[in-house]
Amino acid sequence: MTEESPNDLARRPLACGRTLRLACGPLEVLVAPEAGGRLAQVIHQGQPWLIGPDDGYAAADAWGAFPMVPWSGRVRHGQFRFDGKPHQLPINLGDHAIHGFGFDRPWQIEDLGPQHCVLTRDMPQDAAWPFGGRAEHRIAVDEDGLHLTLSLTAGAHAMPAPVLGWHPWFRKPDGVHFTPEAVYPRDAEGIATLPTQPPTPAPWDDCFINHAPVQVALHGATLELTADCDHWVVYDTRPYSTCVEPQTGPPDGYNLFPEARLPAGATATAHFHWRWR
Repeated sequence: MTEESPNDLARRPLACGRTLRLACGPLEVLVAPEAGGRLAQVIHQGQPWLIGPDDGYAAADAWGAFPMVPWSGRVRHGQFRFDGKPHQLPINLGDHAIHGFGFDRPWQIEDLGPQHCVLTRDMPQDAAWPFGGRAEHRIAVDEDGLHLTLSLTAGAHAMPAPVLGWHPWFRKPDGVHFTPEAVYPRDAEGIATLPTQPPTPAPWDDCFINHAPVQVALHGATLELTADCDHWVVYDTRPYSTCVEPQTGPPDGYNLFPEARLPAGATATAHFHWRWR
């Protein structure tokens, strides 16, 4: 890893703050609304599945399972064009803008019950992001597992098509069963490019096209991950964790697909399901 730069705001420590407990049968989920609206821990039959706030990895981008909105992964140099106008996002990791405006900021609690909660966050409306918009993160547990829904509703202005996603830091699994169809090659800056290519063997720090469930094995249990997203980032180069991240588009999607847009008043939505088999 390169030496941390003053721009690496994404790697500054982020306290968990208070947690909300959701539970159903053997499943318990701790939600941290003040820490980016993330899942602080997911426990199934007494087994924690995530790197949690007390595991020694305190950086904002390094624990739990956080929502990414209005973009996922890196936007190259924080720059993109929309409707012919240039835009500059805040740089928060090296030379790039990463993970959106929600993962390191508080979310509001809109609804809370024993088995569900709804969190919201207004997107900025300033020189860096003049589009506004409102994000919503729904978290629910039932006998079938854990169900996450992330949405972004545009305000009075159209915006670049959001790349919504989740970034779970799983405790190092015994194995990951993953059968992607293609991969975005990464360039010298480590950012996804086109055209896609046939999948490469592990280890991975890549974005894939994938429509199949992903299975994560840990201590004799198997977690099946499904989503209505066709992009998945898998990051398994760290010895203590593997990230399996469903997204509605690739990193740097604003530049790879510059014509994609969310009209004023429209809503983009993604769903992510965790089921233990």
